[in-house]
Amino acid sequence: MARALSAPARLSILEQLAQGERGVEALAEKTGLTIANCSQHLQQLRRSGLVTSRRDGKAVIYCLTDAKTLELMDLLRVVAERNLAQVERILRGLSGGETAPETMSRDDLAARLAEGSVTVLDVRPSDEYEAGHIPGAFNIELDKLESLVSDLDSDKEIIAYCRGPYCIYAHQAVAALRKHGLNARRLEGGLPEWREDGRPVLDGAA
Repeated sequence: MARALSAPARLSILEQLAQGERGVEALAEKTGLTIANCSQHLQQLRRSGLVTSRRDGKAVIYCLTDAKTLELMDLLRVVAERNLAQVERILRGLSGGETAPETMSRDDLAARLAEGSVTVLDVRPSDEYEAGHIPGAFNIELDKLESLVSDLDSDKEIIAYCRGPYCIYAHQAVAALRKHGLNARRLEGGLPEWREDGRPVLDGAA
């Protein structure tokens, strides 16, 4: 299991499977791997017990064996942030050289959504958003974020989220929004952690 987690490509695959089950071709496209290479990584992950598979006609569909894998991946991130100076430099770079604002907890976001006092942005690709997203979240990809800025309510706090512990989209979105003077920060965790809490998830386009 430790060997299975030691390859960045396999962490990318696990991050994708945390969004929902996928076939080899879709995983290869999302992670930038060849189909053959992606298949080899999946076999390693399956042998380690981290993923499982099922047949759907001729296709093989993969998913996480245990949602606790998300916690394991997040603990790796936490330990890295606490003990590796280069991780801090990377995160500071994503925030334009500034210290990133404190994240919002999922409990706090749920309460703020109920009040209607927050704007939530899902900055993952549209296909991942359509497969499942936080109710009330707007989908906007990073390359289109600038076009949305003028439409955002500056009186509301803006919370961005993406895939999970290794996804940098939310970091980048928050930095871009704060440059425009908007009150923005990240959600603690991403869509998979929200779902694992037992909170509601919607599917379909906005």
